[in-house]
Amino acid sequence: MPKVSPELLSILRCPVTGSPLEQDGEELVTTAASASGEKLRYAIQDGIPLLLPPELLAAANAAASDQHDAGQHDGPRHA
Repeated sequence: MPKVSPELLSILRCPVTGSPLEQDGEELVTTAASASGEKLRYAIQDGIPLLLPPELLAAANAAASDQHDAGQHDGPRHA
């Protein structure tokens, strides 16, 4: 499990609530609940916290998937 350094955790804040974050396994969790009453969770990929609000993370993942799909084809095409 990648561990986020204490120095980095001391400056990171949730982009939604503004609260400090704590590491819980392979995620960062807000210390304060959001307006919906839930603590938000952010993934850590390759040691990098992905601090996008849930709705933007879904859109970013969809865009990345669309770009990846567009780059695939069945091989060289000859005219």
